[in-house]
Amino acid sequence: MSVRKIIHIDMDAFYASVEQRDNPAYRGKAIAVGGSPEGRGGVVATASYEARKYGVRSAMPSKRALQLCPHIIFVYPRFAAYREVSQQVREIFHRYTDLIEPLSLDEAYLDVTEDKLNIGSAIAIAQQIKQAIREELQLTASAGVSINKFVAKIASDMQKPDGLTFIAPTQVESFMEGLPVEKFFGVGKVTADKMKRMNLHTGADLKKLTENDLVQHFGKTGRFYYRIVRGEDDRPVQPHRETKSVGAEDTFPHDLTTLEEMYPELDKIAQTVANRLQKYELKGRTVTLKIKYSDFRQITRNQSLPQGINDLETIAATAKQLLVKTDPADVKIRLLGITLSNFGEDKPVTGTAQLTLF
Repeated sequence: MSVRKIIHIDMDAFYASVEQRDNPAYRGKAIAVGGSPEGRGGVVATASYEARKYGVRSAMPSKRALQLCPHIIFVYPRFAAYREVSQQVREIFHRYTDLIEPLSLDEAYLDVTEDKLNIGSAIAIAQQIKQAIREELQLTASAGVSINKFVAKIASDMQKPDGLTFIAPTQVESFMEGLPVEKFFGVGKVTADKMKRMNLHTGADLKKLTENDLVQHFGKTGRFYYRIVRGEDDRPVQPHRETKSVGAEDTFPHDLTTLEEMYPELDKIAQTVANRLQKYELKGRTVTLKIKYSDFRQITRNQSLPQGINDLETIAATAKQLLVKTDPADVKIRLLGITLSNFGEDKPVTGTAQLTLF
């Protein structure tokens, strides 16, 4: 059977590393890119490795990060700068292949089964990409190399930072058998706890169950578990991933209690959404409003329009109509968000060729 050659590249502490590269005062320091801990407090988007030594992690409340690391420096994110660097990284990828599936600004899958430079070795390509990122952008990345997306992604996390891990075709099945269940796709804390109560702790434990057993206990994702623990993951690298939705939201320093306060905030959010839609030349027919109240209760309301829109005025007006319908009197709102979806036809997916040499 022919084997694909897949690389997963994951930039190391991406936002924080860009900030440390661009500002010498941050180098070697514990920094967190994200919201300030003042007031209600923000959230850490990325922490430098110096901060991670103290237990600071992504998605952690900034107040908690400050408790763990009192000397930490909070840096407001510069997404325009991160997007620019991300594009530079992708230009390096394109020297080797056009089969690139970005997952976010800082990670992507590459299919190098056939590469532009006829190098033939996925390991050598990953080494060259890492070297180019280091020399040209003064940043580091970690790489995972294997026969499918699932294993390559796990491998890229095994020797961070600046690591390269290769899981050979003959090693994949034993690798999956030794993998803790919480590392499997779709296994969050609740599912992992359920598995452990069933005495399922590793891939080898999952492998003992039939496909029907796994589906019975875990729904349709059970079919994925059954295949992946045997090293089977045929998902292609998709260079043209369809955009399902475009949105933005904002958490406010103080609760909003009147429409006079809410409308200007919706205008700002609508402007961000409109800019993103226009950048990607998209028009959505469904507007969704997200509201989170001070007690963390959350609701969404949506409205579908007869034709696609991407202009500020219509987006803002529709969001405000949806807000009014929620009867916002005597409420305290901590977050508002707007999302556009329902863009139309799926884009075609580019296929992949298959050879065998790593």
